[in-house]
Amino acid sequence: MKVVGQAIPHESAREHVTGRALYTDDLWPRYPQTLHAWPVQAPHAHARVLRLEPAPAYRVPGVVRVLTAQDVPGLNDSGIKGDEPLFPAEVMYHGQAVAWVLAETEEAARLGAAQVVVEYEPLPAILTIQEAIAQGSFQGATLQARRGDLEQGFSASARVLSGALHLGGQEHFYLETQASLALLDETGHILVHSSTQHPSETQEVVAQVLGLPRNQITVQCIRMGGGFGGKEVQANPYAAVAALGAYLTRRPVRVRLPRLQDITLTGKRHPFYARWKVGCSEEGRLLALQIELFSDGGWSLDLSEAVLARAVCHIDNAYFIPHLEATGRVCKTHKTSQTAFRGFGGPQGMVFIEEVLTQVAQTLGLPPEVVRERNFYGLSDDPQTRTTHYGQEIKDVERIRLIWNELKSSAELERRRQEVALFNAQNPHRKRGLAITPVKFGISFNFTTYNQAGALVLVYQDGSVQVNHGGTEMGQGLYTKIQQIAAEALGVPLEAVRLMPTRTDKVPNTSATAASTGADLNGAAVKDACEKIKARLAGVAAQRFGVNPADVVFEGGQIWSIWKPEERLAFAEVVRAAYAQRVQLFADGFYRTPGLHWDKTRMQGKPFHYFAYGAAVSEVEVDGFTGQYALRRVDILHDVGDSLSPLVDLGQVEGGFIQGLGWLTLEDLRWDAEGRLATRSASTYKLPSFSELPPVFNVRLLPKATETGVVYGSKAVGEPPLMLAISVREALRDAVAAFGAGGYVELASPATPEAVYWAIERVRQGALVSGD
Repeated sequence: MKVVGQAIPHESAREHVTGRALYTDDLWPRYPQTLHAWPVQAPHAHARVLRLEPAPAYRVPGVVRVLTAQDVPGLNDSGIKGDEPLFPAEVMYHGQAVAWVLAETEEAARLGAAQVVVEYEPLPAILTIQEAIAQGSFQGATLQARRGDLEQGFSASARVLSGALHLGGQEHFYLETQASLALLDETGHILVHSSTQHPSETQEVVAQVLGLPRNQITVQCIRMGGGFGGKEVQANPYAAVAALGAYLTRRPVRVRLPRLQDITLTGKRHPFYARWKVGCSEEGRLLALQIELFSDGGWSLDLSEAVLARAVCHIDNAYFIPHLEATGRVCKTHKTSQTAFRGFGGPQGMVFIEEVLTQVAQTLGLPPEVVRERNFYGLSDDPQTRTTHYGQEIKDVERIRLIWNELKSSAELERRRQEVALFNAQNPHRKRGLAITPVKFGISFNFTTYNQAGALVLVYQDGSVQVNHGGTEMGQGLYTKIQQIAAEALGVPLEAVRLMPTRTDKVPNTSATAASTGADLNGAAVKDACEKIKARLAGVAAQRFGVNPADVVFEGGQIWSIWKPEERLAFAEVVRAAYAQRVQLFADGFYRTPGLHWDKTRMQGKPFHYFAYGAAVSEVEVDGFTGQYALRRVDILHDVGDSLSPLVDLGQVEGGFIQGLGWLTLEDLRWDAEGRLATRSASTYKLPSFSELPPVFNVRLLPKATETGVVYGSKAVGEPPLMLAISVREALRDAVAAFGAGGYVELASPATPEAVYWAIERVRQGALVSGD
């Protein structure tokens, strides 16, 4: 490879650091007649709207229009399941927008919204998973995956344990908040600039709200200042409001949420609650697991069923459990509609199984890493030990053990385990903990239809190339990888390739940039288009060289024959010759992930194209008086196949780990008794920062890791690294255990210093009881 696999900077790095990079909300000053939107937010978690009187808002200078349900020409719903009214008659969470005010300035819109009169009838609200379970408040289907015979498994078990754990949610806190700008052209066609991960779905929602065919709506995303799943579906209502306002007023309309509104109006990572019964041998081998999962879906279904399905599918992580039953329900509560977030349910499922394994290890008095490796997939020749509980064969099952053993060696786990034990013996009030945890994460949308992508590649007569595809850039480096793929496929320099903003009128019916599939899907589609063009150019060049087209080489902007490599033509020269011969110089590309099949009612099939693997060793030190802790060192070995762009991939591994660290140890979402989000700013919601970075942070990509059947042998990188942070949580439990006399350590999640302190108190009390 000449371009793919090179460690190059992010294609927009210079624009990012100089401030020249444009985002959706940077565009509105180009349009002097732009109106600004502001929501009228409800002060109840659950209430019926009895009366909505917009007239007083018009007395505020600058107010132009108040948007209500009566203004919607199409369907008053901003979702795709029919359960998300854009202008609700029944308030379903605190702060929900019941109307929107459009004005000449943002300040006038804000003041106008404050004048809209709304009368409410407060209704009882369900605010927790436990309340929802008690009241039977569920939405969507019951999901269940099974393998083996639970009764047989538990009967064969030397130990049967039970437990439960609640996992908190997580705020996306992307730097760029939700933003849309809609305007009409001279034909009445509507252009929506949107900070969205799924332009085609945004187009669908805008069309249904306006009652127009989709060919009248174009959605464009130039780039996002972060997404993490929070703009996969939840960008849609703000695009719909902007488009409705533009449609009614014939003026551009801007929606841009301030941080407070963004946090109170948008969904989060799903909080989960699980309760389980597990059976194991005295050696720590899991024989049976029965687990119930409950997610807090909030007020509407959103993507909650799919998130829960992935949690159920990832309840095994890297471990073979012969007898398993995992059941899941989505709870309906009066909170924001929880949504996609990096990992999409996989992190929750994997935390639960790691919790179970540590419970088994600590109960049996065994090192947790020993129990983990005794339960890996593929430890025998029995095909069942290489098959997941949902029926998918793990073809590269040896890779997780390869990563595990290599990381144990490079991170000096055994030596450091002894050092930790010595430190703990010498320090009664400070303890260190060490843990290694694996990651096995399935790559593909678990909605099979989404596993497709299209592209449009244009080659101009001067040899420059323009690439259009359906993926969106949110800082993750997708455009960098696509640029490298196109340059490699065409044999041109990187600077010859220009990536265009994602638009629904260039590539239609696109899938969301999500599920870590952005490069897999769109990269393969772009490569397909480039190869079509290259084949045509090869035919033109072959005529000039007098050889077979198969003997023509494209590299570095030059073209030659393998028989006379010294005779070379410039890429642009061959392009001009092709144009003169009326050879088509543009092509569409398409890719569909092969071999996928999934029965969502039975939860059986092959939902994933392949698995991404990794492992992390984390070491912490904990203060026994305060629960404060420091992350001392992290070692990571992660599998990205043959990396398309190593700098990008290293950044994703590091960033994903830190985001997972934030979810599991710092970020504590809290709601008050009225259903109001209490942690609604950076002052009350703690995000990871430089102070949380370990002083020793060793990150390596697994070498010689080609993945066949994927574009240039690469693997997805976006989501899997987040789960590497589970090692930090397990290291904290290891440290907490050192304050006691042994046994199972219960640790709340997120494991804030307060949670760690109370966990220490519990193990100390346990030690006192044991001593008595």
